[in-house]
Amino acid sequence: MLSLSAQLMVARIAHGSNPYLEVPPGDEFSSSPAYRYANMTNDAAQAEIDRRRLPFAPETEPIVGVRLPGRLTGPMHGVWIHGTIRGPEATTVPFEILDGRLALALDDFCRVLAAHGIEELVHFSIYRPPPRASASDGFLFRHSGALAIDVAALRRSDGTWLRVEKDWPSAPGARTCGPSGRWSTEPNGRELQSLVCEAKDLRLFHYALTPHYNRAHFNHVHLEIKPGVNWLLYN
Repeated sequence: MLSLSAQLMVARIAHGSNPYLEVPPGDEFSSSPAYRYANMTNDAAQAEIDRRRLPFAPETEPIVGVRLPGRLTGPMHGVWIHGTIRGPEATTVPFEILDGRLALALDDFCRVLAAHGIEELVHFSIYRPPPRASASDGFLFRHSGALAIDVAALRRSDGTWLRVEKDWPSAPGARTCGPSGRWSTEPNGRELQSLVCEAKDLRLFHYALTPHYNRAHFNHVHLEIKPGVNWLLYN
């Protein structure tokens, strides 16, 4: 395994000079949910899905770039996860496909959401089919590998909504978590940030790219797990 300084150098090359990259000690991070899930074999991921009885229905045909593709067919810990397309079409659009490894991370996140009275998560996309030119026999990462989700809004059990675009003012370059974070002065925005930072404390995802990351994320929070890396980026 690369030394801590070497890992940080690789991370800096991958993400420029972002000051919010963190490289925990290897043994510490290798036991985190994000690391364990992202690096599971298909058999191990499916066994854990079965053990938890997750509402994960495997796709019957291979999906380009995705190692263990499937769709969520029900709530996890009482939280429904779905995209902006509803009705019968939602069962056929590619954007609802997710890798089983991401399903495990989202199951943990739904436990957090449920504890905060959240019953629904609306996303813009999970899987995004790669351009034909980039499709190959290998497996891909981020949205092309169905290992990332763009969270747009959350609904509480009382019917009220937390919307990223409306409730989380974008401040590119600002810190998201911790005492020096740029915290929203409004309750809804503060709660959204708190949920992301709780996921960080639990190390459920490798990445959480928020409206503070750049202007392209003004209306969603990108949550992602990634195999083979030992760093965190929550910004």
